[in-house]
Parts: sequence; structure tokens; C-alpha cells
Amino acid sequence: MAGTALLAASLTACSGGSDGGGDDKDKTELKPKAPMAVSVGQTGGQVTAGRPVTVTVADGKLAQVKVTDAKGAELPGKISDDGRTWTSERNAAPGAEYRVEAQNGDSQSATTRFRTSAADKVNKVSINISKGSSVGVAMPVSLVFDNPVTNKAEVEKQLKVTTSNNTEGTWGWIKDYSGNDRVDWRPKEYWRSGTDVKVEMHLNGVDSGKGGGMFTRDYDTEFKIGKDRRIRVSLDTKRMSVTQDGRQLATVPISAGTPGGKKASWSGKMVIMSKEGTIRMDSRTVGLENAYDKMVDYSMRLTWSGMYAHAAPWNEGAFGRVNSSSGCVGMSDADAGEFFGQSQIGDAFEVVGEGSKGNADIGNGYGEWNLSWDQWKARSALSGTPRNG
Repeated sequence: MAGTALLAASLTACSGGSDGGGDDKDKTELKPKAPMAVSVGQTGGQVTAGRPVTVTVADGKLAQVKVTDAKGAELPGKISDDGRTWTSERNAAPGAEYRVEAQNGDSQSATTRFRTSAADKVNKVSINISKGSSVGVAMPVSLVFDNPVTNKAEVEKQLKVTTSNNTEGTWGWIKDYSGNDRVDWRPKEYWRSGTDVKVEMHLNGVDSGKGGGMFTRDYDTEFKIGKDRRIRVSLDTKRMSVTQDGRQLATVPISAGTPGGKKASWSGKMVIMSKEGTIRMDSRTVGLENAYDKMVDYSMRLTWSGMYAHAAPWNEGAFGRVNSSSGCVGMSDADAGEFFGQSQIGDAFEVVGEGSKGNADIGNGYGEWNLSWDQWKARSALSGTPRNG
């Protein structure tokens, strides 16, 4: 339990006498050293979670301190310049038990254990890129939180992106389409094909702020950037062009959203968020009343609000001629099948031309690419300072 822990490291007392004896004043008596004593945090009760752990020696100086949790994971920290106190670099996790092993300059040692208080409320994170996956060059790292995050700077400090080629990028805070707080890491430019990416989220013991609760675990993921595929849809020509590694692969006739109302397509820079294949599309779920309700093949999501690229054989007469869909980018079965088979989650998808309803909100998909680099940097809670990873 928390508080002062004592472990004696006693020395044997020795005495010696002169030849033929002598009186007591000639005897030299060595007093045993006092046992080493350390205190952890406060002197009673449980240590408060969400704060750094402090270990203080009663006398002398600390030479070494090791703090480990129940699984043997070490809590890193540093000894102060005066040698009296050790402070952890990370916060103590809630509801955890720790073991402290300390040693002073006289090779005495002390050990103790303590528990931390449980979290009143727990916050969790959803990560958009699964470990070991491969994604396209436009895919940001996106973290969505279950509960509000008001301590944005403190949370962002614990997030680290490391890349194999020192990619420049930064975190930016936005409101997800779900209404939850979200933070994305976007490179300055699209990723370079072949880049290896590692994301570490040292959130265990971090307080997300009022109403949000505390994180009770760390998170991590790693992934690779795949082929450099970019798609561009022109609402003017009713054509979709596909390039890969800078080489044009195809130009496909399409029909996009009907201009002038709710059925118009979103425009701007988007990202293929997921490949959902054959799905049921019901117009009533996106506020378009009874416009359609059908099974749709080769569906690839572009926004949370329901814009897709997919096969639309019922609209074949409009491909390359007129934009007459309910907002999605439709094409023939053959073109959609080939496009679906070659596309990656995270591919860049841009819609240009007249007749759109403008850019979707940033959180309605991955719309951060519609912001300039300076605009994106300003969304960081850490003064907009970019980080190289």
C-alpha cells in the first residue's frame, strides 16, 4: 500500500580491545547505519492515478529506482539533481498495483508496493487503421474518442508517429461526423508509397478532462503505405480518371449527383474510407425520402453521410452524358468491378467541376486535405507545431 516503506540494511557492530585489556573508553564502537526509508507519493491511502509517481528518500541520496506494474512493465523516470526524489515520466495508471525498488549511494535498498485509485470514468479510443494493414497515400491516422477531450494538449503530447522516411506531418483536432472528438495525423503532402508508419499512443493514466474520464491503457498500430493511386472525377466532363504512380491507367464515363439540390455530389479532396462491396442503399437514411432502396455492388465509401463510388447499371444511359444520380459517383458494372478490385482503402479521391454542393465538413470522412498546410497545423493543440516522424 502507499506510504512509507522501510527495509533495514543493518551492519554488524564491531569492537576491539588493547593487549591485556583496557577500560571502556579505549573501545571504539561502530554504530549501525539507520535503515533506508523511502516514501511514495502521499503518506497514506492510495496514490492518485493520473499523476506522476514520486519516490522520496528520507536520508541520503537515491542511486537507483525501479517502478514496475503487476505485469512487469517498467514506469520510466528520473532522479532529481539533489538525489532526494525520483519522478516518473508518465502518469500512474488508474486501478493499478506497482512495486518500488530503490537503492541509495551506500548500497542500501528498500522496497514497497502501492495501488492507485480507480478511474471514476474511462475514455477509450477507436483507431481507423488496423495493425499490419496497407493503405493508400491519402489515408490519415484518425483517432475517435468515446468521451469528450478537453485536455487536448495533454492528450496530444502522448501521441507519436514514427515513419521510415521522416515524413512531415502533425495532429489536428476536429469534430467527427458522429459528434465525438477526433484527432487526425495528416502528412504535409500525400504519403510516399512504401513508407512504414508506427503510431504510439501512451495514454494510460492520462486525464482527458472534464466529462471525459481517464484512459486506462495504451494503444498502438503500424502499417505500410501502398501504391500511389489517385482518382479524379470531373463533374464537367462526366469522366473519372485513375492514375497510379503518376501513370494514367484509365478514364471511365460516370454519372455523379444531380446539380442544384440535396442530390448534388460533394466536391473537393476525399479519401476512399472503406470498400464495402454489395450493400443496401436506402435514400431515406440520408434524408432523400423514397428516391431509391436497392442493393448496390462494388460500393466504396467516400463520406460518412453516404457518398459512394459504385456500380449503377440502372443509370447506364447517363454515363459520360449527364449527372443524374442521388449524389454518388456511378459507373457500369464492368468499370466498377475493375475499379473496386484495384482500389485501396486510403486512395486519394477528388471531385472537381460545376454543380456540386461544395466540400463536406472535415469530419464527414477525411476532409482535412481541403485545408492548406498552415490551416491544418493551426488545429494542433500544441501551438500548431509540426512533428517529423
